[in-house]
Amino acid sequence: MSFGFLPNEGQPDFEAMMRQFKEMGLDPAAIEGAMAGAKTFFDSAQSIAGNPTQTLIAINSLRDIARKVIASTGESPIGTSDQKRVSDALAIASTWLDSEILFPSAEANLQPAWSKRDWLDSSLLTWQQMIEPLAVGMADALTNVMNGAQEGLPVELSGLENQSAEQQKAMKEMLARLLRSFMGSLIANQLGQSIGAIANNITGANDAAIPLSSGAHLIPQNITQWSQGLGLPEAEVDIYLALREVSAARLFASTPWLMSYIRDAITTYGKGITIDVEAIQRQAEEAMGREDFDINNPQSLTIAIDQGLFTPQQTPAQEFALTKLEMALALIEGWIDHVISQVGAERIPSFNALIENSRRRRAVNSPMQQLFATLLGLEVSPRKMREAAVFWSEVKTLRGSDGRDRCWEDPAFLPMPNDLKDVAAFLNSVTVPDDLSGLL
Repeated sequence: MSFGFLPNEGQPDFEAMMRQFKEMGLDPAAIEGAMAGAKTFFDSAQSIAGNPTQTLIAINSLRDIARKVIASTGESPIGTSDQKRVSDALAIASTWLDSEILFPSAEANLQPAWSKRDWLDSSLLTWQQMIEPLAVGMADALTNVMNGAQEGLPVELSGLENQSAEQQKAMKEMLARLLRSFMGSLIANQLGQSIGAIANNITGANDAAIPLSSGAHLIPQNITQWSQGLGLPEAEVDIYLALREVSAARLFASTPWLMSYIRDAITTYGKGITIDVEAIQRQAEEAMGREDFDINNPQSLTIAIDQGLFTPQQTPAQEFALTKLEMALALIEGWIDHVISQVGAERIPSFNALIENSRRRRAVNSPMQQLFATLLGLEVSPRKMREAAVFWSEVKTLRGSDGRDRCWEDPAFLPMPNDLKDVAAFLNSVTVPDDLSGLL
């Protein structure tokens, strides 16, 4: 691997670097961002590689990419009638759930109806914080591969033969910065596209079933799209989706540890990422029907990310992290389905049709599922979600609704896959607290 932009006088030729990376097919915006980072590094002479404060996924990039995806399908403004319609549905849902779940209602919501952009802007920081550890893991793994390749070359082939030891070190650190910048840009592009797709599909702030923002909000434009072709009364659709939204909002507001739990699992997974270049080469050739996959080419890296090729093998720690993450996501969805069934099945005539439609959409056309599948190789199966819903139903039978909800007191009370088979044994193995005072 030879880099033709290494200088003889100790000053990088950034224009040559720009030309070379453009020839490699990288997005010009990504190049400019990476070059800006490299120039900042060189001018300040600060160590970049391994800097824990460096953010790889830029909020502005996420916002711009996601907004373009939203704009591609159009966005309707929120009117007074939308606010009234959503407020009424959320109020009914909240009243019904008061008698079923232990988690209290939130404060009055002054803006119950959201546009797609409202949801995007409220959730961006959480998205960035949640996926950043994965980007860091990928960047570190890529840097290790590139550094290993560089170290294995004779100095006359590496492009460093005319450099002093200090200059060589600086250039390697700058290369690490470039690699991290490129990886951050690639992940930001993938994540921004996914967030935009999610914004075009979700019916409420908490419809993704992970704690991204606070409060209960519905997105009227997406609700209309969601209900097209069902032939069901608008009021029933609104109340059903409001039940999902309010139950999720109450759960997330009362379990502040849940996002950290999800992020820690992703962090553990990210730290275990290694890159088997030969394995990726083989998979890429099979996936793309081509033999010119190049780990040094950012365009090839984009394809690798899209194909999920950064996860060819998993360590035991990564497998356990994914199991924890899958169970958490399944338990959230299962709990929501269970509690809304308890209050809605007898009150909403079309409830069975609505919940089956909701489950089917999650299984076959969920941008959230696609995101986790692409970045983590994780697919939460519909069967696992149904098993989780049955688990919560059995817990209620054995311990009542309060005992069911107290299982969310902290991660120690969450079951793992084998625990779903024998609910009584699981409950006997853990001590569920008498109240949720530590939760609120």
